[in-house]
Amino acid sequence: MRFSKKSEYGLRAMIELTQEYGHGLVQRKGLADRQKIPLGFLETILLALKNAGLIGSRRGMNGGVFLIKAPKEITLGQIIRILDGPLAPIACVSQTAYQKCEDCPHAETTTCPIQGIMLDVRNAIASVLDHFSLEDFVYAKKGSPFKAKP
Repeated sequence: MRFSKKSEYGLRAMIELTQEYGHGLVQRKGLADRQKIPLGFLETILLALKNAGLIGSRRGMNGGVFLIKAPKEITLGQIIRILDGPLAPIACVSQTAYQKCEDCPHAETTTCPIQGIMLDVRNAIASVLDHFSLEDFVYAKKGSPFKAKP
């Protein structure tokens, strides 16, 4: 499974906002320049994150963006779902956007050879991405940010 540039850029922006958490506002233009994200695309990403209640913004000369929630309360999975949609590789295993398969010959049966494996894939991806918060991702000790917690 591959995430879009939107999610990649969104994660990079949120990581910088996490690093600046509690230190004031981050100007959009500076954020775009430092993260090498086209400003117009960044604006779209920030608007989606704002509409989801993860970031806030202030307009004006001294304006910028900031995290509304603490970094420990925002998971990587939340960010990716906001920007890319469900984590499920196929719609019939999604927990947030389930859709019954219309054209699958197994749609009307209780055993689908694809669904079981894709559910395991979805669960594995969700378990990792929902397990790590921005705080874990940014402040983890060197070499250990992706080790599973007990």
